[in-house]
Amino acid sequence: MARIAACSAVMAKAFNHWRMLHTTAKCGKAKTGAEHRWLARQLKDPFVKAAHEQNYRCRSAFKLLEIDKKHYILCQGHIVVDCGAAPGAWSQVAVQRVNSAGLDSNASVGFVVGVDLQRITPLDGAFFLSNADITDPATQDKIKDILPGGMADVILSDMAPNATGVRDLDHRKIVGMCLTLVDLAHSILRPGGTLLCKLWDGSESTVLRNKLVQCFSSVKTLKPQASRKESSETFYLA
Repeated sequence: MARIAACSAVMAKAFNHWRMLHTTAKCGKAKTGAEHRWLARQLKDPFVKAAHEQNYRCRSAFKLLEIDKKHYILCQGHIVVDCGAAPGAWSQVAVQRVNSAGLDSNASVGFVVGVDLQRITPLDGAFFLSNADITDPATQDKIKDILPGGMADVILSDMAPNATGVRDLDHRKIVGMCLTLVDLAHSILRPGGTLLCKLWDGSESTVLRNKLVQCFSSVKTLKPQASRKESSETFYLA
């Protein structure tokens, strides 16, 4: 469930090296070709820059922002479970959208719980379960105890396994994670609730989609603009 890279560290590294990359040729020579290409991509990425400017922990915040703008999945007062939450960018968006920090005194106050195998830096308006495995029944029981009424309106998942580099293996792992979330939805998602999950496209994608079709009234395949064009990443919104 760990991110392919720690997003907050990615942004910090990119912006700490911005001046260095643009003011001296020696800096580029000191790096390996792969490192230089990675840094150049980060510096050219408008979502990395926007995340830095808007104080989001990761560029992935803009994936959820775009999806929510188009499909209205997060509303004030909603109860949200964010799976694979580290470093916390999606939880930041959820906190803003559902008013879980109570900043709008005239609106309903929501609730956000985030779960990840990694440590998640605290965030006002969110309750985090760090070093916790969402696929573990004990963690799922803990989530039920934490949720108001034991139920959620939305389950979000930007989680992914540690990539091995073997595409088919990584694909099957992430599909397995998503299928676990479908089972979790049966026990904690309110009728009419929403599940948004990330996957890497592959041969088992139809297995997951068919399962979602059996359980939800509507299933859409999405690829927000913040998803890199070369990535096989897509999202199912059910």
